[in-house]
Parts: sequence; C-alpha cells; structure tokens
Amino acid sequence: MSPGASEPFDIAVIGGDGIGPEVVASAVEVVDAALGAGRCRWRHLSWGADHWLAHGAMMPADGLAELAGADAILLGAVGDPRVPDHVTLHGLLLPIRRRFDQFLCVRPVVLHPGVRSPLWKLEQVSVDLVVYRENTEGEYADVGGRLYQGTEAEVAIQGNVFTRRGCRRIIDAAFRAARTRRKKVSSITKSNAQAYGMVLWDEVFRETARDYPDVATESLLVDAAAMDLVRRPEAFDVIVASNLFGDILSDLAAAVVGGLGLAPSANIDPTRRGPSMFEPVHGSAPDIAEQGVANPIAAVLAAAMMLDHLDRGAAARAVRSAVDRVLSQGTVRTPDLGGTARTTDVTRALIAELA
Repeated sequence: MSPGASEPFDIAVIGGDGIGPEVVASAVEVVDAALGAGRCRWRHLSWGADHWLAHGAMMPADGLAELAGADAILLGAVGDPRVPDHVTLHGLLLPIRRRFDQFLCVRPVVLHPGVRSPLWKLEQVSVDLVVYRENTEGEYADVGGRLYQGTEAEVAIQGNVFTRRGCRRIIDAAFRAARTRRKKVSSITKSNAQAYGMVLWDEVFRETARDYPDVATESLLVDAAAMDLVRRPEAFDVIVASNLFGDILSDLAAAVVGGLGLAPSANIDPTRRGPSMFEPVHGSAPDIAEQGVANPIAAVLAAAMMLDHLDRGAAARAVRSAVDRVLSQGTVRTPDLGGTARTTDVTRALIAELA
C-alpha cells in the first residue's frame, strides 16, 4: 500500500455531502503545499446523497472494489436532509469501515494555542487527549430488525455485538498509544446496566492491563466520564470506548476545546491490508453548505493524520505547526471560532505558513 520514492500516493477523495467537498478541497491544497505538487494522485469520487438521489445508492455497486487499491481515503462528510440519516451512514461510511476492517478509530482532542474554550477554567490548563473508539462492531453493528412495521404491534430489535477479539484489539491499541504519551488509559462502559457485552469489555480491559504494568488505568461509567470531560478534561490521556460511547464522548470533548471544526478522525486498519480513511469528526452542516464559511481545519488535521499513516511524518508535523500558528495569531478565523474569515482565507493562511 506504500508507493516507491518516485511514485505518487493514490488517494481516493470522497467529498460527500454538505460542506464536505469544501473542507476536503482545502485539505487537498494544504497537503499539496506540504508534500509538493504531484506527490498525491487525487481520485475524486462523486459519491454521497446526490449519487443516492440519482441512482438509489450512496456509491456504485463496485465502489468498495474501486477503493481497495488506494493508499488512503480522504472523506469530507456524510449526511443530507433529503436522505434519511440511516441511509447515508449505512450506505457509505459504515460499509467502508467494515470492508477494510478499519477497527481503530483515533480522535485526537487538543486545546490549540489561541483558541478559547467555552469553559473558562481551561484558560489555566492544557488539554491533550485522544479517544480510541472501536469502529466495526459494538452498538453500530448492523444486527437486528423490525417486524409488523406500521402497525400497533411493531417491534424493533437493535443488537449490540461485542467480541473478545474486537474488545482486545482496540484496548490493546489504546495501551500501546498510552505508552507513547502520559501512560494512562481510561476505559468507558455502562456495564452496570449492560451486563453482557460491556461486562465482557471490562473483563478484557483488566486482562489487557496486566500486560502493561507501567500504564495507569481507570474504568468509568459513560455518564461519569461525560461529566469529567467537562469538569476536568485535562485529567484524561487515552480514552478507550465502544463504537457509540467513543462517538459521543469525542464530540463532547471536541466541543470543550473549541468545537467540531477543529476535530480530526482516522479510521485505521493497522495491518495495512486495505486503505485507511481520514475525515473530520463534524457532519455535513447543510445549513452553511456552499456559503464558503466552513472551518477546514478539522479536515486539514485529518489529512495530517493521513500523512502520518503514509509515513510522511515531517509533512504531517509541518501541517500541524501551520495550524497552531494560524490559530494562535487569531486573525484568520471562520465564524464558528468567532471570526469572519472564509474557508479559502484559512486555506491561504495555512499554505502561507507552510511556505
């Protein structure tokens, strides 16, 4: 999956819906500035809600096969008011994660210099945590069904799937990450109420912790974890959680440090048998689509994670440094951060810093 020194990387680009194409376009420009033009072959794929409205599917029938040969996937956003949310999610994003076994969802949460948190106390502390979210099973497993639809007797059953293998590999990845950071892992469940899958998770967490005696641990119920992310976010290092809880808590943590416009995400297959996918945490924000005011920084930081995955660490660090400098200067900010800049203004400022 890694090209030779002279070959460009083959990157599948799915702009998707809403502001997705706008922020991905910025990320592409910034990566080209960091790596040099021509180092990536960008394959733009017009998949998403418009494709569904035209063809009855979010992507072509052979879409997953088309992605299989890519070195990485850069995704903008999925979701459109014209299409039911479960259709957009289950028609594009989740099939990609499952087909390429992108079980490792990594969501860094950082309070960047010059960014004001909604919480006044964070002016005095440093927040630098990462959420390791299980990405292919758990609460988002497509198991269940509906009977007697549209009648008073209707029944809907939604199954959660937790396997020992699935729990072990995400928890082990979180411990390995903690060893490179501040050596603390917080496991988040609701095992007092969900006595099967999440009790299995707790058991696997305790078993795995024995292999990492140098790493401190804590197990929190999700409601307590949500409170602590607001009260003392600086106390967290690596959070490991199921598909649903990792999704919710990473959004909450992003809001605490300034908003989803700054939150990147990576969907990774560590074996590299297939492509990994990189995307901003935020959704498609249809209310501001095509207005040119979307914050591209989350997508740019997701692209930096992609560069790390492609073993272009120096370029990734340069992109993150450019983001920090632009944010700390405080003069070029989109409306979500209290400014008046446009998406293109932020893109140009980042490229100027890289230059």
